[in-house]
Amino acid sequence: MGKVKITTKDEITTPSTEGVVAEAPKTVKVPKKKIVAGTLHVEATFNNTKVVLSDKEGNTLFWTSAGSLGFRGAKKGTPFAAAKAGSIIGEKAKALGIKEVDVKVNGVGSGREPTIRSFMAYDIEISTVRDVTPVPHNGPKPKKPRRV
Repeated sequence: MGKVKITTKDEITTPSTEGVVAEAPKTVKVPKKKIVAGTLHVEATFNNTKVVLSDKEGNTLFWTSAGSLGFRGAKKGTPFAAAKAGSIIGEKAKALGIKEVDVKVNGVGSGREPTIRSFMAYDIEISTVRDVTPVPHNGPKPKKPRRV
């Protein structure tokens, strides 16, 4: 059919004046509410690393994981993939204006420390680091020995 040019109302009604340069509207994303403190939840398993940034009440602001960044298979559980996930969350937290976070680490994977280190690179103060990995006190009862 061919290309069709759509003219908007602004193009038709605005008169052009010589020597005046019109500024383009700035598209800076302004947050709805100012958040200065939050909680960073890191879940590091052997197969993946998930990172969630929430406010103090626990409402999720941002999240990412090594799998959502494009790492597949065994590469998801690497420290490098975890560091990338931490840096993505750090960028978003810095843009939101967060100054201080508490960190809760869950799991025994290799991405625990690299996630926090890459998050710290964005000048956000970490007040506490807690390990909330569940530990069994005695565990389930073992199976009875097999009789042959």
